[in-house]
Amino acid sequence: MKFQVNKDVLSDALSFAVKLLPVRTSLPLLSGVLIEASAEGVKFSTFDYETSAQTSVTATVDQPGRVLVLGRLLNEIAGRLPAAPVSFELVDNKVVLSCGSVTFSLQCMPVEEYPTVPQVEGVTGQVPGEEFAAAISQVVVAASREDSMPVIIGVQLEISGTTLSMMATDRYRVAIKDVPWDSGNEPVEHTALVPARTMQEIGKTFGSAAGISITLATKDDREVIAFHADDKTVTSLLIKGTFPPVRRLFPEVVENFAVVNTAELIEATRRVKLVVEREAALKYTFRDNSITLEAIGGEQAQASETIAAAITGLELTVSLKPDLLLDGLNAVHSEFTRLGFNSGDNPSKPGPVLITGHTSKGENSDPAYRYLLQPNLLLR
Repeated sequence: MKFQVNKDVLSDALSFAVKLLPVRTSLPLLSGVLIEASAEGVKFSTFDYETSAQTSVTATVDQPGRVLVLGRLLNEIAGRLPAAPVSFELVDNKVVLSCGSVTFSLQCMPVEEYPTVPQVEGVTGQVPGEEFAAAISQVVVAASREDSMPVIIGVQLEISGTTLSMMATDRYRVAIKDVPWDSGNEPVEHTALVPARTMQEIGKTFGSAAGISITLATKDDREVIAFHADDKTVTSLLIKGTFPPVRRLFPEVVENFAVVNTAELIEATRRVKLVVEREAALKYTFRDNSITLEAIGGEQAQASETIAAAITGLELTVSLKPDLLLDGLNAVHSEFTRLGFNSGDNPSKPGPVLITGHTSKGENSDPAYRYLLQPNLLLR
């Protein structure tokens, strides 16, 4: 194998390919990046039996071939190379990389033992890249990080008609976001539960793409999803199991709500929470067109702050974990936020807080993004 490639093109390709490599693995082969040179160019691939990343670049190929080398190390090297063409050559089971006056020699791993990288054909539908990436960032904040509960460490995708809905929960909050979906002339109905970590990388990688093609398929009796844009492809096995029916937790009618400047509530929450322990809640009182935040951090420190808000309905007090509230406020992506809640049978114990975005105090909320937060478990 022998080829030459542009330094920036190489660095971009490797940075993408190694993003989903496992940090720790019991199989050293899975820490490698597969490099395949042919007349069409050079392909870089990684695969850990659950997720794969693959990208192709233009290169001058003198001798075709395929090798497997340590992915993260090669990526670090590529990022440090001088601005000059990069040459790769296989010499005595080592890859010799030359760039200007710099030369590296990397030991090859047994490429014949590397698993076959999945190839998913066809397209199920498409989503707009920038909007899809923004939606991912809004939803993944609510995904669980408890590996003992695999069903809720993922993001549920529900495709129906011209809409793709994404949702996530950690049992204390639920986030839902809708984005446009185009499946061509044939409407499709699908659900897919994708690991949240994979979705997060999809958002970072494909955020600048005009459109992202999504394919749902079955490979070797396992359900797979593939995302493709700009010569880059990511595949992931779907999480097995049934995602909880979180839609039923959202109230159809919200009796009481407050509309507040998002930045003001974020800053007030950050200030007042300084005196409480990490898992402690803040008290939010909604009355007289204002929100009063209160925290009692013990004998040494207390804090309170009042900010303006437009209040509709009953005066209420609710306790919320500030970090979970901040996640929702940062995700609404709007100047104003509406916090809605129902009093239920006991006004002293209001139901979950429904957070949606507003463009101004006088307009209705945007139902495309909804974040439901409760201090106690929503799901058991």
